[in-house]
Amino acid sequence: MGKRKSRSSKLMAAPRKPAKLEEEFTCPFCCHPHAIECRINLKDRFAVASCRICSEKYFTKANALTEPVDVYSDWIDACEIANEGVVVDRRCRPRLLKTEAKKTTCDRSC
Repeated sequence: MGKRKSRSSKLMAAPRKPAKLEEEFTCPFCCHPHAIECRINLKDRFAVASCRICSEKYFTKANALTEPVDVYSDWIDACEIANEGVVVDRRCRPRLLKTEAKKTTCDRSC
């Protein structure tokens, strides 16, 4: 005669499901959330990430292990490489430094 299995051992043995990866992403050009859709064509071995709002597209190679998050991260990496060395000032109005403010004052007396 064997020992009966306890209820807690049945609960502990159940494997946990892995968290789902995202399939819709924020567009790097128009900044709309959930606007990027990734489609993977394994037959032709390519993947497309496209924005529904601004119609930007990115094509890359795909294999059996490629997921939508991989396509999106490749696109972001390609954008960073393209923007390397480019200085972007994201402010709407550039602020003058104190030394620049003195240079821009009017020299004539009113």
